[in-house]
Amino acid sequence: MNFIELKNVCKSFQDHLALQNINLELEEGSVLGILGKSGSGKSILINMLRGMKDYRPDEGQIIYNLALCPDCLRVEPPSRKDEKCSCGTRLELQRVDFWNCHRSLFAAIRRRISIMLQRTFALYEDDTVIDNVLKAFPDDSAESTYQALELLEMTHMTHRVTQIARDLSGGEKQRVVLARQMAKNPMLFLADEPTGTLDPKTAELIHETLLNGVKNKGQTMLITSHWPEVMKLLSDQVIWLDNGKIIQKGDPETVVKSFMDTVPLPEKKDHTLVANPIINIENVKKHYYSIERGVIKAVDGVNLVVNEGEISSIVGLSGAGKTTLSRMLCGLTDPSSGKINVRLGENWIDMTQKGPQGRGRVTPYIGLLHQEYSLYPHKTVIENLTDSISLELPAEFGKVKAIFVLQAVGFTENYAQLMLHKYPDELSSGERHRVALAQILIKEPKIVILDEPTGTMDPITRVQLTDSIIKAREELNQTFLIISHDMDFVLDICDVATLMRGGKVLSSGAPTKIVADLTQGEKEKMLKNT
Repeated sequence: MNFIELKNVCKSFQDHLALQNINLELEEGSVLGILGKSGSGKSILINMLRGMKDYRPDEGQIIYNLALCPDCLRVEPPSRKDEKCSCGTRLELQRVDFWNCHRSLFAAIRRRISIMLQRTFALYEDDTVIDNVLKAFPDDSAESTYQALELLEMTHMTHRVTQIARDLSGGEKQRVVLARQMAKNPMLFLADEPTGTLDPKTAELIHETLLNGVKNKGQTMLITSHWPEVMKLLSDQVIWLDNGKIIQKGDPETVVKSFMDTVPLPEKKDHTLVANPIINIENVKKHYYSIERGVIKAVDGVNLVVNEGEISSIVGLSGAGKTTLSRMLCGLTDPSSGKINVRLGENWIDMTQKGPQGRGRVTPYIGLLHQEYSLYPHKTVIENLTDSISLELPAEFGKVKAIFVLQAVGFTENYAQLMLHKYPDELSSGERHRVALAQILIKEPKIVILDEPTGTMDPITRVQLTDSIIKAREELNQTFLIISHDMDFVLDICDVATLMRGGKVLSSGAPTKIVADLTQGEKEKMLKNT
């Protein structure tokens, strides 16, 4: 029978109609895939089904057909009707209007829904990996410990069981979040781009975990993803959202093909590279010390040269040391040893030397988009952009510059004008990500470091970003260092790639060769290590 029914659901944010007359039926145990460009309404729909604050429908209903205990409000999927509850009462089949039911029932339903959000790790940063998962269980029994270890094995995190959560890489944190959400044994699993920032092989392992740990156990799931393979692997049916409307619904193969047919090819332009180094990293190390694990070699003797005007990339599995290396290059993290030099004009600046006469001379010319970026929540888009460059020029100039840079990250001119006075919480996750990228590009830095720039981007926006970076390189002579798990993006845009694993550089060279090295050999090495 139908587990979830959406009837004429509409949602607006100020003057923007985000969802328009959404009608859906989802059977218990089935998996619905949701495709669409950034800003199409995917995340809004996910948050609405979870009952997140500020996502109440303006019109329409979200109906949950449930097996409900009338005495203790235990909530189960409809197939559990007539079973005996732990309190002794039999579960009764009830049709619940989710957003209009009693507060206690609303809360009971929410507790039975797990959600993974884009780039939101939501971990107890000072607790270990195993403790983070254990806190998702209702009791602290020996059985819970065994189950937690099984879940960490499914997500390939057993080698990090006793590590403190704050010391994990972004990809590792995402895997712990997945283990936590599965530990709740939900009746509904919502996954919003669960592998958008993971390397291909780790993502493949997570997709297998979702298949074995959620779908094959008969749990109902909704998943958004920009990976066509995910839709085909996990989904029973797929909907394509565009501007808040369902424009196609059907089997994964058909809908994915229709969507991908709209994705343009990036414009690959020939560029003559000159061996004129602008970044020189020599034998750099970053070692941490942990009571549980001893010495952690996050970066272990890395040598790297980046030439001026080059689009270079660093690839590798989660936890390889890529982000730590980028933070040392920007002066945000001090190396344990080694040399990091950046050329400013004709002068080489030592990035390990603090103060205005040291790295302070060059940091204004380096732009870094963090994997865990943030915007000022109480400032509009144009305020976020113009404040980031301390603009003291006429407001009209600021508006023109803001619209120009928003177009560079994939927004149309008309939509860029409409969104200038919106606040970050009125944008989708993918739109916020692109505004954060625009916040970096509007400064026109000489060196741009991007940590997972395409993690939440749909294929169409990714192509637009590719074209924008190539254009920026040509017109502004900018140098790009891109940390990415998106191998298609690396192949489309980069001149050279560097493969890292275990804090070391394994090889550098043509992106085609490096990507082949990563995709062919890394899965077996990861499985062996874990």
